[in-house]
Amino acid sequence: MSDDAQADGSVDDDSGAGAAPSASDAGPSTDADVPPDVRKYERFKKMDGAQYERVNDFLRDRTYVTAREWAIARLCVDFRTETGVEMTKIGENLPELVPFMTDTYSPQAVNQARASFEEKVQKAGATFLYGAMSGFFTAEELDEMMYEVTEVAKFLLEVEGVDLSVAEELDAEDRVSEVMREVRESSETLRDDLD
Repeated sequence: MSDDAQADGSVDDDSGAGAAPSASDAGPSTDADVPPDVRKYERFKKMDGAQYERVNDFLRDRTYVTAREWAIARLCVDFRTETGVEMTKIGENLPELVPFMTDTYSPQAVNQARASFEEKVQKAGATFLYGAMSGFFTAEELDEMMYEVTEVAKFLLEVEGVDLSVAEELDAEDRVSEVMREVRESSETLRDDLD
């Protein structure tokens, strides 16, 4: 099964025409073929031995993004230069960069996966914010929801090799809680003004 395929065998809904991974015709790369920054990259080393389907299932159960979208979006941040994102380098070295990705990708496929990630994050954010602003949830329910989604986000960051201190975690949670309080208060004011 390719990196794009879901566990049920269907192709991700975000893999439009021309965006399928392209297997490298050159065969397996040797260490000499791999750029030094790719060789040193260790963001996904905790995922050594993981299978794409398992990573994808985990993400699909907890987020709207696929494993390929998550990995490629992370790589696009890490391989951003002053002139843009190194799409070709990411695509050609995908199996070396991400242990659970087995195919190389074209620059267009890398760009498409990144765009799909961004679109899904925006839609998820709009959905969450609408739920928060509309009064569907109490302040306590929103706080619990924020705790749960923060735990998933922290886990993904830890998998990527980010070590957050307890102080950093608490600071981030406090900042998010403060913003959510402001959203609730502003939403209540707006709803009152509209009534």
